[in-house]
Amino acid sequence: MAPAAGRGPGGGTVVQDVAAAFARAGCEGTLCARSLETGAEVAFRADEPVVPASVVKVQIALEAETRFADGRLDPRERVTMGAAERTPGPVGLSFFDDDAVVSWRDLVMLMLTLSDNPATDALLRRIGVDAVNAAAVRLGLAATVIDSDLRTMLDAIGRDIAGGGWQESLAWAAGASAQELAAADERLLATRALDPARGTRTTARDMTLLLELIWTDRAGPPAACARVRTMMARQLTRHRIANGFRSPVRVAAKSGGLAGVVRNEIGVVHHPDGSRYAVAVFTRSRPGSDDAAINRAVGTVAAAAVAALRGESG
Repeated sequence: MAPAAGRGPGGGTVVQDVAAAFARAGCEGTLCARSLETGAEVAFRADEPVVPASVVKVQIALEAETRFADGRLDPRERVTMGAAERTPGPVGLSFFDDDAVVSWRDLVMLMLTLSDNPATDALLRRIGVDAVNAAAVRLGLAATVIDSDLRTMLDAIGRDIAGGGWQESLAWAAGASAQELAAADERLLATRALDPARGTRTTARDMTLLLELIWTDRAGPPAACARVRTMMARQLTRHRIANGFRSPVRVAAKSGGLAGVVRNEIGVVHHPDGSRYAVAVFTRSRPGSDDAAINRAVGTVAAAAVAALRGESG
């Protein structure tokens, strides 16, 4: 793809501005932004492996919607989400006290709009991690691999930190001393889940390619691509990429975060003139970093990249 030239909104080159924004926020970061009309790119460390966290839910949704569209899976089939085996998470079904019955297609909606973890793992159990990885290969996402479902990943983090599963690690942390928590933070950074050389991984460039394929109906059946686009536009999280833009610009996105270390988002920015830009931003910081500052930096670098692609400055 052709690189974008010109100055960034901060007065330097756009790559310098992106690097400076990450540094000010106290994080490391990678970025890729691509015009869906011209193919021009802005890239900053775009081929470095990163931990995607819940960004992988776009791939899972695409595979589920593909199966709905071609008849392999009935989107209206009811699924019982048992309270006892639910995957931990900060939203949605993870908080339910009772069993719930939900259709497959509504689980996809929960997964993309709320980033619901139990919905994600239910879909992965039905579809299979191998099938999602095979789809990534078919789409040319050469650096993208899902290592396990979310519950397996979280329990592995818990064992690495405190010797038990995820829930046991939370209980341990509630009574741990400051010194013990500091040592646990160091163990956290060394876990498989937070190591893109060993766990689930992707790159910023792979994710902009995925978005381009979805937005041009080349990732699967047009009906499947359209559903993923619609659900990403309904994501409730608006404090990352969308924070860099104002109405009438629209953003359809999927965020991802893990253990206070990883904060990411991928999405497509729609300008009123019809131009569209796929953007992927991945960040990594130490535990206890400024969450709000890093979230703002995601919007800042996305806006700087899109402005450069549009030939804008200031």
